[in-house]
Amino acid sequence: MTNVQDISSEEPVNRLDPTVIRALDALIAAHLGETFPALSLTVIHAGDVRLNQGWGWIDPETRALPVGPATLFDLASVSKLFTATAFLAQVSAGRVSLDTPLVAIVPEFGASGPRGLDGGQDPHSKAMLPPPPGAASETVDPRRVLLRHLLTHTSGLAPWRDVYRAAGPPPPPPDEPDPVPRAERWARALKALCAYPFVGQPGEGVVRYSDLGLMLLGEVVTRLDGADDLAAVVQARVCAPLGLESIAYNPLQAGRPREAIAPTEDDPGWRGRRCWGEVHDENACGVGGVAGHAGLFGTARDVAALGQAWLEGDARLGIAPDLRADAVREHAETDGARRGLGWMLKALEGSSVGERFHPSSYGHFGFTGTSLWVDPTRELVVAALSNRVYPGRDKPGIEAFRRSLHDLLAEVIDRR
Repeated sequence: MTNVQDISSEEPVNRLDPTVIRALDALIAAHLGETFPALSLTVIHAGDVRLNQGWGWIDPETRALPVGPATLFDLASVSKLFTATAFLAQVSAGRVSLDTPLVAIVPEFGASGPRGLDGGQDPHSKAMLPPPPGAASETVDPRRVLLRHLLTHTSGLAPWRDVYRAAGPPPPPPDEPDPVPRAERWARALKALCAYPFVGQPGEGVVRYSDLGLMLLGEVVTRLDGADDLAAVVQARVCAPLGLESIAYNPLQAGRPREAIAPTEDDPGWRGRRCWGEVHDENACGVGGVAGHAGLFGTARDVAALGQAWLEGDARLGIAPDLRADAVREHAETDGARRGLGWMLKALEGSSVGERFHPSSYGHFGFTGTSLWVDPTRELVVAALSNRVYPGRDKPGIEAFRRSLHDLLAEVIDRR
């Protein structure tokens, strides 16, 4: 047996049966170069690392830099799991409770008094969305937002706002110094986050997936530990205890070579360059690359190691067993979107994780083409990292790949 702690991010592993390898290679071949140019997979079953491998090219036009298991990918919203893990460790340490109001930690969030409602913004077109019925006569008291609402996406906060425009001008390339300090960018962003209208009432049970809520949770995590920024807390509470050496915000600034990082989308409109070594998400980039909702880079091995730690209830997480179990059960559901505490739960119909994973499965997707999913009934952990936004964010295919991948791996285990 090869435990995840026994291999490094650089070490390739392929211990699948030949028939499974052929089926997996055929699936990847159907998507490589179309859905994504680069892919890295780590698969753990019953504590045994069965696969740790990469496919494709970091530079698909010149093909001088092949992808390997050590390639770093922009984790996008999979970063939320690291923020949530750090926060739940703080809850277990008695620093705070799930039902603590947000204003108890971030008092400026309530300084505006009751706020109005609107429809938020579309994250792709950036256009304002229509407000909900009756919004003109309704207000929201921000003091009603609890920390558990941020974790379950039931805070009533908008799914998305162009926070990056409030944070300052477009940052320079990631290998150049930014004339605007990161702390200043975040201070501007936080001021905006504490003033935006809501789109619904906190705690009414309606799931509205919100990047804003996790940005605010990142601020909570930082203040609870008295740290300089979120990166220090994620390192101290998650990465260092679990030995996740590849995980980092702003990887170029952290000393990682650009040639080891999978690039993402070309951004001619705001940054004026392709994103390579900097976070794809505009809001995370605009606040200096460190945010609660996005910003982390890492290898599939280290992402899978986080999933394995949750599956095993690893004591190094610092999360009490009862809270760990509570985090991966359903707390809210709307139109098939099921939420635990920071974790997505498998949708009961039409799931992007496929049909075979058990309904108790938990994980998260990232917009760049990344995912981590855990099926506790099969003791199966799958970290699949790609850069599907490289040819453009509207390129189809990633959902079909995800469904086929997870169904294939679950079927293999069921045959054993």
